[in-house]
Amino acid sequence: MTTKIMPEAGPGRTFFGHPRTLANLFSVEMWERFSFYGMQAILAYYMYYAVTDGGLGLDQALALSLVGAYGGGVYLSTILGAWVADRLLGSEKVLFASAIVIMAGHVALALLPGAAGLALGLVLVAVGSGGLKANATALVGSLYAERDPRRDAGFSIFYMGVNIGGLFGPLLTGLLQEKAGFHWGFGAAAVGMALGLGLYAAGRKNLPASTGHVANPLPANQRVRYLAALVAGAVVVFLLFVFGVLTVEALAKTIAWVVIAASVLYFVVILSSKKVTAVERKRVGAFIPLYIASAAFWALFQQQFTFIAVYSEERLDRNLFGWEMPASWVQSINPVFIIVFAGLFAALWTRMGERQPSSPLKFAVSLGIIGVAFLTFIPLESLEKTPLLALAGILLLCTFAELLLSPIGMSAATKLAPAAFRTQMIALFFLSVSLGTTLAGILAGYYTEGNEIPYFLALGGTAIVLAVALAASAPVLKRLMGGVK
Repeated sequence: MTTKIMPEAGPGRTFFGHPRTLANLFSVEMWERFSFYGMQAILAYYMYYAVTDGGLGLDQALALSLVGAYGGGVYLSTILGAWVADRLLGSEKVLFASAIVIMAGHVALALLPGAAGLALGLVLVAVGSGGLKANATALVGSLYAERDPRRDAGFSIFYMGVNIGGLFGPLLTGLLQEKAGFHWGFGAAAVGMALGLGLYAAGRKNLPASTGHVANPLPANQRVRYLAALVAGAVVVFLLFVFGVLTVEALAKTIAWVVIAASVLYFVVILSSKKVTAVERKRVGAFIPLYIASAAFWALFQQQFTFIAVYSEERLDRNLFGWEMPASWVQSINPVFIIVFAGLFAALWTRMGERQPSSPLKFAVSLGIIGVAFLTFIPLESLEKTPLLALAGILLLCTFAELLLSPIGMSAATKLAPAAFRTQMIALFFLSVSLGTTLAGILAGYYTEGNEIPYFLALGGTAIVLAVALAASAPVLKRLMGGVK
């Protein structure tokens, strides 16, 4: 696949040495993540806090599984956003529409009370975020030629924008939740998304014309058939809930199986397509182990919003000079580290250029680090309260692991994607995030006061074993990638 690199008109026309259009995409993703992580930081508490405390009073284990299911649903919906971009509207139009849907979801959470507001709001935010994430990533990839050594660095800078939003979102929504109530926190998320949408709309004219390109247009005579299938699918899901075939309690496991089936189907469709060349087919095959490694990583990392959210409230010493920090503020620790270190990682990849490690090796190191992070919880179990500094150290390890996998994974998806499946290949990467996030909610239900050590040994040990296996297979995967690192 060959894509155009944005021309640079001289000094002052770049963004940290990258195409200046990266700044526009950086901005919209920053505000979208502000709203997303701001809402998600208080979501579990909203579900399981008592009604008298402003929550919905759900069982805690159910609430955590629903948080995982919701997160999985967000990344599962990247399939729809990617398909609409590649077959109907192009990435830029889908991104803009998705931002509007996200804002509507946050407004629903802020204004509609009870389960109805929760359900409508989460569905809208999930669908909108899925559409925005896949296409924002595709647009960043379109700014670079296939072998441009700045690509991984550009994604690291873009990822820093994600985490600036992830830093300030939980701080504001968590403070508002404690001082004024949950719906004020959700309202702040809506305002943040509105700001992002306005800034992006003002800068749309600076995007390259290629961002409106439809890679594989759907013939006009087939559109009604696909629309009917989409509506029928939505009706079937609704009826499954109405008749009790699909329950809220089983939602997380159902989403996990749906994601696995969708991923297998996607790989089969891409690998069997006549539009995919032999070289592209090998590259897609090389992406399969990266998909598995990514899912395993996110199953641990995304427990920040499930197990660690509960751990922060119940086991963490949050006393700072006589003032107790809101538990939701723990969600901002990781973004602080990302902001500090993302630029350093980006500079490192830029400086190393062609000498930097391959994507499979970066993934392997990432899995090893997050495995060690979970093993680090074991000696803390003997303490009555975990020191805040100790948890911050664990989250620092998670940050290093994240920087070695998440922006690299997005970059690898764009580099290994066949020309006819550019955005949909990115959706496959986000499906791995979907599976891992859903598993994070399911796995959190196995953490109890009596099985802490087996829990951390199982998760941390599995990650390390996978890391060793991936590192051993890195040379073979590098050959399959056909010159792409």
